[in-house]
Amino acid sequence: MDVDEEENMSSSSTDVKENRNLDNVSCKDGQGVGEQLPNGSGPSNRKRPLEEGTNGHTHSKFRAKKRKKTPGPVLPKNALMQLNEIKPGLQYKLLSQTGPVHAPVFVMTVEVNGQMFEGMGPTKKKAKLNAAEKALRSFVQFPNASEAHLAMGRTLTVNTDFTSDQADFPDMLFNGFETPAAPEESFYLGSNGSSSLNSLGEYPLPTPPGSNLVQAPLPPPSAFTSPSSGKNPVMILNELRPGLKYDFVSESGESHAKNFVMSVTVDAQTFEGSGRNKKLAKARAAQAALSALFNMQLDQTPSRQPIPREGLQLHLPQVLADAVSRLVVDKFSELTDNFTSPHARRKVLAGVVMTTGTDVKEAQVICVSTGTKCINGEYMSDRGLALNDCHAEIIARRSLIRYLYTQLEFFLSITKDDQHKSIFVHCDKGGYRLKDNVQFHLYISTSPCGDARIFSPHEAGVEDQGDRHPNRKARGQLRTKIESGEGTIPVRSSNTIQTWDGVLQGERLLTMSCSDKIARWNVVGIQGSLMSYFSEPIYFSSIILGSLYHADHLSRAMYQRIADIEDLPQQFTLNRPLLSGISNAEARQPGKAPNFSVNWTVGDQALEVINATTGKDDMGRASRLCKHALYSRWVRLHSKLSSVLRIKVPKPSSYHDAKQAATEYHSAKQALIKAFHKAGLGAWVKKPIEQDQFTLSP
Repeated sequence: MDVDEEENMSSSSTDVKENRNLDNVSCKDGQGVGEQLPNGSGPSNRKRPLEEGTNGHTHSKFRAKKRKKTPGPVLPKNALMQLNEIKPGLQYKLLSQTGPVHAPVFVMTVEVNGQMFEGMGPTKKKAKLNAAEKALRSFVQFPNASEAHLAMGRTLTVNTDFTSDQADFPDMLFNGFETPAAPEESFYLGSNGSSSLNSLGEYPLPTPPGSNLVQAPLPPPSAFTSPSSGKNPVMILNELRPGLKYDFVSESGESHAKNFVMSVTVDAQTFEGSGRNKKLAKARAAQAALSALFNMQLDQTPSRQPIPREGLQLHLPQVLADAVSRLVVDKFSELTDNFTSPHARRKVLAGVVMTTGTDVKEAQVICVSTGTKCINGEYMSDRGLALNDCHAEIIARRSLIRYLYTQLEFFLSITKDDQHKSIFVHCDKGGYRLKDNVQFHLYISTSPCGDARIFSPHEAGVEDQGDRHPNRKARGQLRTKIESGEGTIPVRSSNTIQTWDGVLQGERLLTMSCSDKIARWNVVGIQGSLMSYFSEPIYFSSIILGSLYHADHLSRAMYQRIADIEDLPQQFTLNRPLLSGISNAEARQPGKAPNFSVNWTVGDQALEVINATTGKDDMGRASRLCKHALYSRWVRLHSKLSSVLRIKVPKPSSYHDAKQAATEYHSAKQALIKAFHKAGLGAWVKKPIEQDQFTLSP
């Protein structure tokens, strides 16, 4: 072995060499001691062990020094050290050196069991370490890593993936060779049908690979869930399917939140994973494969686990969440010239993704938006020309409604081909419904303001015990946004009715929090009252957060606090969507939020930029998402499709009248308000009625 290059790699390498020398010269029977030369000198004298009395040299420098054992924890061993213990005496050779002087690239090789392994690195030491890691991974051709080491006469208590990122898997450190714990149920059985490892001692005799190991059927799903196994997904998948290759797919995201995508093909199926680095993405891809093929969910913090939706399950929760997040961020990057546009500044990013089947790769971004502020009261419009709430998720929902109008407009065509392009189909009882398997997924880069965000993210140990007092103060309460600012405050029991003249006089305009509005969408639907003329209620299939995801608090805010809702009209329900965080949570962004909001819907050429304070663009023009614009499209559809409407009423004279005529929708909304009140969570604050009493100019 090339010892010179390894002097500083670790102290254990020196230990191995010294122990080997002592083994050569000392044993109980005195064998192996070098013969003394006639002149009484020779290299073997120095290694000759001293016996009792004055035999041998008496000079202190020739005395064997007892090595003091320093107490303390055993330092973790790197791959080179572990390989040296398994296969001592390996020779590492320099294969090549390339690159400039200031950034050389060394390639070292090592031969193990007749197979050559290459490792690259900026130094020879790192290249050797990389080669050792590859050689070690080649040993995992047994039922699991423990059996591989057992077959070689060594044992491991922790099965480590040598490619794991210690920042992502802090517990995955090399713990050296120690006495193993009792092995759990093995995936491979001996010829007698019992576990071939149960009778093995600490250092069993080497067992040739495959000598008495035959593959048994895979155990049931419950046998795979081992919260204390200490293995990461890559290691577990490698044990089940050795020799897998992980491919780099893409790199995206802003500088503060890079996102890498890796893929792995297992049993002819390809699985992708994303993360803030390639190794975490690799682990997520492995986890996706384990979930799909082996129904295996690794133990995680309960508050970070996804909560599946009720009803039809078309996608794996984490795979879907990461894909939706990546699609929205990538689309925003495309619209802002890779985040270089001045309008790429944002605190919160939201978007809606549509899936039309089980393949997430066919998903489509419907809209993206940013924003964190509401209109200043003095800029309210009595003609529906200003946006009151420019929070990203609220703008995303308005953009989705705009998209739904576009889809309904396909039915204005007389050709069947145009009508088939729509995501809607006719209902037998009138109106329209979404085609089968069409689902909408809401992505928000952080938890929605209000109840979903009222928790301490770094005190998860306490929060994970559950919210034992859901009705206590600040838990589940309705909250309102602050005019011209960020954050929310609990609603007051009185003064829930706002007046136009009061707001203009200086009373703060109150807007319900995003958590409360999304909870409302989970009852009345995301289509709104006007769209109810045409469509059945439409609900989000999933709500995915880019950061500050906490399963207990988000589920409470979204639907649990109104679980006792009663008297909902037919076709309305309490929707319980999939709730999930993403693999690489977005970093917190300190600083002041920009005063603008942007929106884009599929089919638009560019972003629309709105001043959140005025609810219009900087030129004073109304947004394409304002009430007036959407009502204009509704009036056109109402007149053209009157024969298939779900709600048969004369043409309303104003925006307010049109909304009020959707009686079932408003009955569902009243049931929601009643549920909040019954649970002691406060009253819903309404905007001044004057802002809805407008008509379209002839």
